[in-house]
This record gives sequence, C-alpha cells and structure tokens, in this order.
Amino acid sequence: MSHISCYAALSAKSLLSPYKIDRRKIGANDVEIAIDFCGVCHTDLHYIKNDWGITHYPVVPGHEIVGKVTSLGKEVKNLKIGQRVAAGYIGNSCQTCSSCRAGFEQYCLKGFSTIFNSPTKDLGGFAYGGYSKSIVVDDHYVLTVPNGLDPAGTAPLLCAGITTYSPLKNWGIKPGMTVGIIGLGGLGHMGVKLSHAMGAKTVMITTSINKAVDAIKLGADEVLISTDSGLMKAMANQFDFLLNTIPGPHDYNHYMGLLKVDGTMCIVGSIGPTAELNTEHLVYGRRRIAGSLVGGIKETQEMLYFCAKHQIIAEIEIIKMDEINQAYERMLKNDVKYRF
Repeated sequence: MSHISCYAALSAKSLLSPYKIDRRKIGANDVEIAIDFCGVCHTDLHYIKNDWGITHYPVVPGHEIVGKVTSLGKEVKNLKIGQRVAAGYIGNSCQTCSSCRAGFEQYCLKGFSTIFNSPTKDLGGFAYGGYSKSIVVDDHYVLTVPNGLDPAGTAPLLCAGITTYSPLKNWGIKPGMTVGIIGLGGLGHMGVKLSHAMGAKTVMITTSINKAVDAIKLGADEVLISTDSGLMKAMANQFDFLLNTIPGPHDYNHYMGLLKVDGTMCIVGSIGPTAELNTEHLVYGRRRIAGSLVGGIKETQEMLYFCAKHQIIAEIEIIKMDEINQAYERMLKNDVKYRF
C-alpha cells in the first residue's frame, strides 16, 4: 500500500498539514484499518513540538483510533472484514518478558513501541499514527469495539479511558470507597465516569468552581474546591484513593492530607520532575504516591466491554481533519469539553 493521505508536522515549528505516507504491505499477522475517527490527545501536541526531544519528522500523530477492518493477514483468525475495531498507544512490544506475558505490555521490560514515532522496519523508518486515512497494525494490538458504543466517543477511550481505568481497577475501586479525581479535563472527566460506574463515592477535586456543575452531570457525588483551605481541612483523611490527572508539574503534597491511612494517590497526568517530596504525609499515615501508564491490550479490551456495559463514552466535540491546528490552540486554552 502506498500514498496514504494524512496530516503531518514536518518540523517542530510547523503546523500540521496534508501529507502523503507509505504503509507496509499486509503481513501474515497484520490488520489494515480504514480510520473513521481519531482522538486528539495533548501527547500528540508534545510530539509535534518535540517537547520531549524524541520526535522524528515528518511525524503523523494520533493514538486513539477507531475504524473498520479492510484487509487481514492470512494468520488473523479472530477478526473479519468490515468489523469495527480500535488501536491505541501501544504498537508493539517484545511479548516475551514477564510484563508482556502477564498482559502488561505498557511495562514491557524491553520497552514497548508506540503506534507512532517509534522506530520501525516499515517504509519511512518510523511509525505513522492515526491522523491518516488508514493504518496497518499487528493483530495482537487490535481491539474489538463492542456493539452499541458510539465510535467517535469511543476513540478517546483508547487513551484517556484506559489511562484512568487501569489504576482504578488496580487499586480495587468498589462500592464503599471514597475516590477523589483531581482535575477535570480529558483524563479527569473519564475518571469521574469510571469511578462512579465502579460504585465508589466520587469527588471531583478542582480549582474551578465553574466546573462543579459539569462534574455532577458526569457522575461526581461532590465537588471539592482545592483552593479553599477550610474545605480541604474538613475533608482530611477521607479518601481511599486519589487519581491525579493534572497534566503539568504541581505541588502534589497539597493533596496528600486528604488520604486515609494506607491511602494512595496515583499520578497519571504529569510525567517528569515536579515539586519536592514532603514525606511527612507518607510516614504519618502509611500513605503512598504511585504512578500508572495506559493499560495493556487485555485490560484495554476489558475496559471497552466495561464501558459498553455502562454506556460510557468520552465527552467529545467532533472536528474535521483540517481543523486540527485550531483545535490545538483551543486545547491549550482548555476550550474543549472534554476531547476533540
């Protein structure tokens, strides 16, 4: 296959613009997907701007992909032509290390490959993502979209959905627990929906009183304004689990006093250096700070079935591909509820 239409950035200073790429021919274990929808994630913008110093140009972002199968390799037995499928952030992994064998490809000990920008033997040398008409994916990393899930609203589940589902599941969120979701954005709004569906008392923790109405509509039982010292003090030692979705460096010590003894705050938004750790809250309460990445393939499929059962999709605004640069400008201003 060749000359696939896409949108690419040619340098860190360029906007996304129409481009043509070549995809590999269908191998024995490959699935060709005609892309219907691709979610827009802040990670895409980081890659375009080379914020992490690892981008290879031209870069075609996009890792929240939903579409239909158009071609199958001869060894692919579990899918059929025309079936609605999805692909997410993980494009490949060793499949032999202890993490991969346990279904945690996101923690592959040899390092997993992302669905775009990772080195590949394919044409171009680096993988091209979902801002394109079609994509070829190894069948191990292709997910089935359950019937009844809106395909556009499903696309962000491949990142925002699984990034919040995985830690909620890992820490055993269930009825009788109190969960705080810190930050109401692309990740946070999914955290609220999923925590609520798991039966926990769900509290949206935000700096903005303006987000309170939305939070309640999404499933939050209460809203805690984190800039109100009185309210924060009143809620001390009340939470079993905090899911911290704030995307940039911040003082996470500010939230640690909310946790019960043995409580955990899990970081899923900010990656890299942040405020200095104050161990007082950890020691005087046996509390924990943890982190979590996206989920593995098995867990992501489980998440899609969970969302179908509870009729959960992302809150989205659909845009056309040629509106992507304006969408990024709006995303930087938090002018989206809650995913393009």
